[in-house]
Amino acid sequence: MFDLGIEKLALIGVVALIVIGPEKLPRVARTVGTLLGKAQRYVSDVKAEVNRSMELDELRKMKTTVEDAARDVEHTIHTGASDFEKQFSGSGETLSALAEPEASVPEYRHPRKNWRLKQGATPQWYKARNGVRTKALSGAARVARFRPHTINKIN
Repeated sequence: MFDLGIEKLALIGVVALIVIGPEKLPRVARTVGTLLGKAQRYVSDVKAEVNRSMELDELRKMKTTVEDAARDVEHTIHTGASDFEKQFSGSGETLSALAEPEASVPEYRHPRKNWRLKQGATPQWYKARNGVRTKALSGAARVARFRPHTINKIN
């Protein structure tokens, strides 16, 4: 930004100390620092906006080139299709004669599954080892299972 050396900064500091005075110098330095920070943020915002606008212009250019390429491809496909139709109509054959006969669609067969009858593939020893419940507990059994153990106190 500015070409300031250490000697010039020291000279500016001495002049500021003499002109402003030692009592007001910290407040003035703080104000100058905040103003410099705001200026740097403003400059960085302007740079970011310029970069965004440049990227937007590049994207617009890229969009136009892609659209032009798509139009060219579409045009070549249409010309190729029209040439093929001209050749095909000139030979006297019809399109339906060249088409293969349709394959028969297989008939639906019910899988004969009953979702209520599930047979688990997990072995009983695995369930017992990992604590998987295999039987339903009644309400009273569940209460008894999770009841906290009481310690008998001797008075």
